[in-house]
Amino acid sequence: MASEKSTLDGLRIDRTAAPEAGKGRLGWILGFILLLVAAGGVFAWLRMPRAAEVRVASVRERPGSTAGTVLNASGYVTARRQATVSSKTTGKVTEIFVEEGMVVREGQILARLDDSILAKELSLGEARLAAQRGSLEETEVRLREAEINLRRARSLREQGVAPQADLDTAEAQVNSLKARLDLGRQEIAVAERELALNRQYLDDTVIRAPFSGVAISKDAQPGEMISPVSAGGGFTRTGICTIVDMASLEIEVDVNEAYIQRVQPGQRTMATLDAYPDWQIPSRVIMPVPTADRQKATVRVRIGFEALDPRILPDMGVKVAFLDKEGEAAAAERPKAALVVPRKALRKDGDRDVVFVVKDGLVERRAVGVGPTPGEEAVVTSGLTSGEQVVVEGPADLADGAKVAVQSK
Repeated sequence: MASEKSTLDGLRIDRTAAPEAGKGRLGWILGFILLLVAAGGVFAWLRMPRAAEVRVASVRERPGSTAGTVLNASGYVTARRQATVSSKTTGKVTEIFVEEGMVVREGQILARLDDSILAKELSLGEARLAAQRGSLEETEVRLREAEINLRRARSLREQGVAPQADLDTAEAQVNSLKARLDLGRQEIAVAERELALNRQYLDDTVIRAPFSGVAISKDAQPGEMISPVSAGGGFTRTGICTIVDMASLEIEVDVNEAYIQRVQPGQRTMATLDAYPDWQIPSRVIMPVPTADRQKATVRVRIGFEALDPRILPDMGVKVAFLDKEGEAAAAERPKAALVVPRKALRKDGDRDVVFVVKDGLVERRAVGVGPTPGEEAVVTSGLTSGEQVVVEGPADLADGAKVAVQSK
């Protein structure tokens, strides 16, 4: 019986392995489906349009622009009276009494040079002059004695006591001493002039301010050599300091020669320093310099401030708005602010100027009005408001409504 039962158990089907095989096939099917879904997502992501990378700039107000502006230009504050103070002779600096920013008066001592040799030469000249004056006094005494002898010889000759030879000798002695006296006086005059020259050389070792102003640089230190001309390579200085007369400050701008007819002497202008963009400075055209720069095709224009201010410094950048009659009247009352954008933000669509305004990651194509403003900035008369962001760099095929990603500067 036992063997018969074993035979029957061997014919029985084992159903425990079937569920394990089914589970394996189901996992492979689910993995394949997930792979297809992931591939579809990647394909869809690749087909999605990407945001264009752009650079933007803000629309800002420029108070320096007023109604009635016929021209805008940029330039720098310059000083009509500025000098790098040097010495008349080559020498070693021993003392300096000036620092940057110091206010100096005309004639004030700025530095001293080594004067030891010149002082000795002056003493030698004084001693030589004293000796020549003593020699002249001796000659004068001998001349008086000779004149007495001459009178005595003439009297004896008239009496017939002395021979003619004695009289001739006395006369020759007097004439000789007179000639020596004249020569001595000339030598004293020469010595006095040499002494004056030595005094001038000694005085030249003291460097003084040629005019009143402010020292903007200190170019030498005690112990250095200084010379009025370049000598000795980099070891010789050519100046002690640079002085600027702050009362002579004015503006110089370069105006394109195509617009120079809009500039007239005495024309009112409004200046705005780059350092103080909200400060408008009334000014007037002094005159256009009557020559043009053939390389840049520009004409230099001098502009004077109507009132100076301590905040105005040499070499500051400045923007100038040239006004017409209407602008002068408006500027006299209250300047009208203008909106400006970088000129490279403007694009052409036929005859119209357009810009792309960025908002919430999208761009909006917008037509704008632009005033006559040569330069790197354009005055916008319509179509924009202050603070909006406009595209200054981006794809040439940028379209209205396109997605953009703003790049950091």
